[in-house]
This record gives sequence, structure tokens and C-alpha cells, in this order.
Amino acid sequence: MSDRKQFIIVMVVAAIFVGWLGWRGFEVISLNQELRADDMVANYPYQHRVLRVEGSTAIMSSLRSHQTSTHDALSIIFPSMRSLGDNHRDWQRAERELAQVQARAGDIVLSAPGVDRVRWELDENWYHLARMQAQQSSRR
Repeated sequence: MSDRKQFIIVMVVAAIFVGWLGWRGFEVISLNQELRADDMVANYPYQHRVLRVEGSTAIMSSLRSHQTSTHDALSIIFPSMRSLGDNHRDWQRAERELAQVQARAGDIVLSAPGVDRVRWELDENWYHLARMQAQQSSRR
């Protein structure tokens, strides 16, 4: 095979790969726009979003995981609740609201064509930024 043919084949494969990456990026942007268009999801203090799409699975950001409690997340979102007891009804209300918003975000993404599943992934960047902001605030 000549060098010219090899070059053309490599360029075609590269173009297909770049096009595929571009489509995946567009898909994520489109899904996140749908989330921002929903009043319930968009008006919540934490913005659930699609991080990436793998096949027919959308990987979405979440404040909860097996290692991170909902209480920890809510105390960052609603600092005024930190002084309340763990069994206070405001905590329970906030936990229900977070669960409802997360479920709504998942339903919106699942209604998109080509998405059959949602997998939740802890938003470690959000926690990192929240800690940085707290440190900045305490220095002032």
C-alpha cells in the first residue's frame, strides 16, 4: 500500500473518531440544556448535570454516594441548617426535596432518545469547590 493510501485511510479513521467525539459532546450539551429548561431542576441550589454518555447510559452528577451522606451535602447547600438536630423536620424535608429533584433530573435524561439508563456519580469537583469557597470565606 502506498504512503498516500495509508495517509488517506488514517485521515478517514481520524475524521470518523473526531466526528464521534463531537456527537457525544453535543449529546451531553443537549441533555444538560434539557435539565436547565426544567424549572424544578434548574431552580434547585445544586445543578444536576450529565457528565458523559457511555453507550446508552448517561452518567450524571450526584451529591450522594455510599461514602458521602446526604446530610453532608445538604449542610453545604443550606448552611443555616447546620445548627439543627439530625432528626429535625427541615432535614427530612430537604432530603425529600433533593431526592425528588434528582429523580426528576434522571427522568428528564431517560426520556431522551438513545438513553436507557442513568448511572449516578459523586460530584467530587463540587465538593472540592465548596471546600475552597468555605476556606475563602473563613479567611475574610
